[in-house]
Amino acid sequence: MFRQSIPNVTKNLLIINGLFFLASYVFGERGIALAHTLGAFYPESVNFKPWQIITHMFMHAPFPNISHILFNMFALWMFGSTVEHTLGSKRFLILYFVAGLGSFALFNFTNYLQIEELKTAGVAMGVEPESFLQTLKLSGSPNYSFELPNSSEEVKTLARYYITPIVGASGTIYGILVAFGMLYPNARLALIFLPIPIKAKYFIPALIALEFFMAIQDYAWNPVAHFAHIGGAIIGFILIRRWKRNLHRGNYYD
Repeated sequence: MFRQSIPNVTKNLLIINGLFFLASYVFGERGIALAHTLGAFYPESVNFKPWQIITHMFMHAPFPNISHILFNMFALWMFGSTVEHTLGSKRFLILYFVAGLGSFALFNFTNYLQIEELKTAGVAMGVEPESFLQTLKLSGSPNYSFELPNSSEEVKTLARYYITPIVGASGTIYGILVAFGMLYPNARLALIFLPIPIKAKYFIPALIALEFFMAIQDYAWNPVAHFAHIGGAIIGFILIRRWKRNLHRGNYYD
């Protein structure tokens, strides 16, 4: 039977994420978008700051969109508590942050590939990259929309890569989810809208495969950073594969 208490690191991470969300709401009511400061922009963007590599892990979609933070915090509580009990606080904290860094890295690597193609297309249309990038510096306004009159769709798409920050703990959550699945492969999981218990060793790989499928489809209506999720999952797999050799098997639950 899984332990029900919330260990210290998981509890503190829940509190910090909640405080960031509250601050985002308070500042947003005053016309200041914290996501422009604490969300993570593409590193070449004039809006990028080094601290965003860490702070974006605690930012979420602003109020009234509460589903983003609710799902992430539910997963952090549900899976993080058990994983922390097994790994210990130090390793769990490492997992949280390194999965977040892996999420940021893979997401921006895939963005880089797309951006370079779009830059080439822009140059062919007479767009000067340096001057173009300087026009994309955002103000403190919470409105992410950006109009580029008389620009091609390629240039407008390129602009969106530079003015849209990534926010959320989802990358770290996927790292934790993979860790849970590797430590407790026979634990039964189910989706809220599909309440059929499936063993974690089948459920989680299927979820990652779905993320990859959605990522390569690149649906215009889908703003989710799927490659960020996959990046976190990869880090979770690597760390647990390394640490699992040293864990006492008696600590595992099936």
